Amino acid sequence: MEKTEVTTAPEATRPCPECGSAVPVAERYVDWCAECGWNVDPAAPDPAPGRLAAARRRLVQELGEQLASEVEEAAAGGARPDRDPAAVLAFGLALLVHAVTLLLVVGGLALVLLGWDTGVQPVIGALLLGLAAALRPRPVRLPKDGQVLHRADAPHLFELVDEVAGAVGTTGVHTVLVNAEYNASVTTYGVRRRRVLTIGLPFWEVLTPQERVALLGHELGHFAHGDIRYGRITGGALHALAVWHYVLAPTPAERLLDRFVNAVTFLPRWVAYGLLLLLDRLTLRASQRAEYLADASAVRAASPGAAVGLMDRLLVGDAVEAELRRQSVVARMGGGRTGREVREAAEAGLWERLAARVAAVPEREYERLRRVSALRGHSVDHTHPPTHARRRHMAAGAPVAALVSCDDARAAAVAAELAPSREALARLVIREYAG
Repeated sequence: MEKTEVTTAPEATRPCPECGSAVPVAERYVDWCAECGWNVDPAAPDPAPGRLAAARRRLVQELGEQLASEVEEAAAGGARPDRDPAAVLAFGLALLVHAVTLLLVVGGLALVLLGWDTGVQPVIGALLLGLAAALRPRPVRLPKDGQVLHRADAPHLFELVDEVAGAVGTTGVHTVLVNAEYNASVTTYGVRRRRVLTIGLPFWEVLTPQERVALLGHELGHFAHGDIRYGRITGGALHALAVWHYVLAPTPAERLLDRFVNAVTFLPRWVAYGLLLLLDRLTLRASQRAEYLADASAVRAASPGAAVGLMDRLLVGDAVEAELRRQSVVARMGGGRTGREVREAAEAGLWERLAARVAAVPEREYERLRRVSALRGHSVDHTHPPTHARRRHMAAGAPVAALVSCDDARAAAVAAELAPSREALARLVIREYAG
C-alpha cells in the first residue's frame, strides 16, 4: 500500500511594522511581535480609581517583587520563611484597636449602671455600647451563593482534599461550596470556625486534574501558614477602624453646629484613618507573604509544572467570562426553537465547551498574556502579589515530584460527584446572562 504524505498548511504571517520580523497571524487572537513587543498589549491598562488606589497598586507591585526575593532567599538558606516582623506589629496594633473597643464596653456599662441619677449618662452609655457592638469582630456566615457539599455528598472530592491537606501540613475542610465564579478561596464560618473551601466551577473546569491538585494545595496552604489579614483579631481590627472612619466622617457644614462637630472630630478622624492605612500596609505585606507560602504548598502538593500551569490559567479569566457571556447570548438568539429548548441546549455541555475553548488557547497567546501581566502588574485582587512574580517564584525551585496525584480515574470520580452542581450552575450561568 502506498503511503500518503500529509502536509500542513504553512502558518500565516505578516511583517512587524516596528522591526520587520515575521508575526504569526491567528484568528481570534492578537497579532503581536515576540522580538520587539509590538502590539503585545493593544488595550489600555486598567485605570486606577484615584491617587490612593494608584498608590496602593504601586505598593502591591513593590511588595510583591520584594517578598518574592525574600521568600526565595529564605528557602534557599534553609531559614523559616514564615516569620515576619510586619505580622507581629500588625497583631499588636490590632490588639490595641480591640482594647479601645473593650474600653467602650466598660465605660458604657459603667455609665448605664451608675449614672441613673443624672438621666444623661445612661443615654451616653447606651450610645457607647451601640458603637462597641458595631466595632466588634463578627463571625463569617456560610455563603449562600452556590451549591453546598458535605462529605457524604462527595466522598471522593473530600478524600482528595484530605490528601492534599495532609501533604501541605494541615487538615481538611468541613464543607465545600461550588459557585459560578472564576476563583477559589478558603475561609472559616460560624462561632466554631468551621472550614469551608469555595471552588469556582468555571475555574475548576478549565484546569487539568493535576492543576486542580495545585489549586487545592494553594488554598489549603492558607490554613497551614495562616493569613492574618483574614484572622479574627486583625480582620476584626480592620473592620473596627473602617467603622471608626465612617462614624467620624465630616458632615456637610450647613450649620454652625456641623462645623463645630467637624472640628472636634478632625483629629480623631485622621488618627483612625492613619491607623487604618498602617494596619492595611502591615497586613498587606503579611498577606502577600502568605500567598507565596501557599504557592509553595501548591508546588509541593502537585509539582512545579502543575503550579505554573495554574498561574497561566489565572491569565485567561477575562476570556472565560467572555465565553460564558457568549454562550448565554447564543442561548438567547437560538432561532425558531422555544426558549426552553434554547436554554437546555446551551446548558448541556456548557462546561465541556468551556474547557475545550481554553484548551485550544495556543502557547503563543499565553506568552503574550504573561508579558501583559508583567507590564500591568496583573494580580487576582488587591491583596495578591503580581501573578508574574508568583509564577516566577514557582518556576524558580528545583523540580520535585508531586506528593498527590490525580489520575483520570480519580478525576472522573470527582466529576461524577460534581455532576449535580455542574448542571445547576450551568442553568444559573445561562439564565443569569440570557435573561
